[in-house]
Amino acid sequence: MEQKYHILVVEDDKEIREGIEIYLRNQGYEVFQAANGAEGLKAIEQEEIHLAIVDIMMPVMDGVTMLMKLRSKEYEFPVIMLSAKSEEVDKIMGLNMGADDYVTKPFTPLELLARVNSHLRRYSKYLSVKEEGNQDHIYTIGGLELNEDTVEVSVDGETVKLTPMEFKIVQLLIKNPGRVFSADEIYERIWNEKAVNTDTIMVHVRNIREKIEIDPKNPKYLKVVWGVGYKIDRQ
Repeated sequence: MEQKYHILVVEDDKEIREGIEIYLRNQGYEVFQAANGAEGLKAIEQEEIHLAIVDIMMPVMDGVTMLMKLRSKEYEFPVIMLSAKSEEVDKIMGLNMGADDYVTKPFTPLELLARVNSHLRRYSKYLSVKEEGNQDHIYTIGGLELNEDTVEVSVDGETVKLTPMEFKIVQLLIKNPGRVFSADEIYERIWNEKAVNTDTIMVHVRNIREKIEIDPKNPKYLKVVWGVGYKIDRQ
């Protein structure tokens, strides 16, 4: 029997929250609701959650604070942030703190469902690779090492904590050393859908650099080819 995924919707607007729940339940997902970040964290401790949809602006505890706290507790499931058009800075902050994606209000239910389905597909693959661990697939460039078997990345022997999305980007680049991938191509390869929001790639790349580079402004591994895209060079 196929696993029933649990989705947490954290949104202070009851109407939006319940509307999202109806659409997700119609798709066969089990849905949990929370009206703010504090309630959301409580729900995560009580239930097994596979994906969270989190509004940025909420009373008691906002979405970015909730995100920081859940990532600090090592929860790896995908998080999709909801933001109003005026909250551009908050979106970027959310991605910097470990969000996987964001959807701008007002959004169509189909747009949100497409993102949810896409992230859950990728997350379930990530989990199955982590659990199976059949054979070692290790890719090394200089001191940077990616192990597909354990779903781990290390630099000079030190394990680096990447989100599932960051892992996928490093995996794509390290398996194709020297090849330049445009932001659109990275998005399409990882999301398995037409590129609609490549800003997220730029932010994920910046986050990866902060984690794997000694000097992120003068990167040794993940390099930008201006006007073209990103690559990890052979060394």
